[in-house]
Amino acid sequence: MSKRRTWVCLFLLVYVLLLSSSWNLILSIRSWYTAAISHRQPPSIGWPALYASVLYGGVFGLLAMGAALAVAVPATLVTWITVLVLLAFAGKSRSALVREGRRITADIIGFAFKILIREGNFVAAICAVLSFLALLIRRGGTSEEDL
Repeated sequence: MSKRRTWVCLFLLVYVLLLSSSWNLILSIRSWYTAAISHRQPPSIGWPALYASVLYGGVFGLLAMGAALAVAVPATLVTWITVLVLLAFAGKSRSALVREGRRITADIIGFAFKILIREGNFVAAICAVLSFLALLIRRGGTSEEDL
């Protein structure tokens, strides 16, 4: 098997494990929420729905960051290699190329990390709001006999 296929298989295995554990976490959040709203007297759905939606948002934010990382790593490597090759063709010495390469690497990794965090937080916030609304609508549509 080639190196590329090996890395693709390893990536898919890790991502499937991540999805599986995330799915189990989502199911446990749902069961906790159902238990929390069924044991309350009088029924108050605001705080449990808020807690569950924040947890849902966190899980989906981490999944979005993982997916963005899978796309960002190859693109970052191509950018890094392109810049170093252009610097080499521009006539930089090897020592200057090493210094510039280290600085460029730090800049690219820092920039990519900031983008990943921003995108993950954005997805987490949207998922938290949508799940909060979905939990309130779902709970509002059920009666006490359904519990």
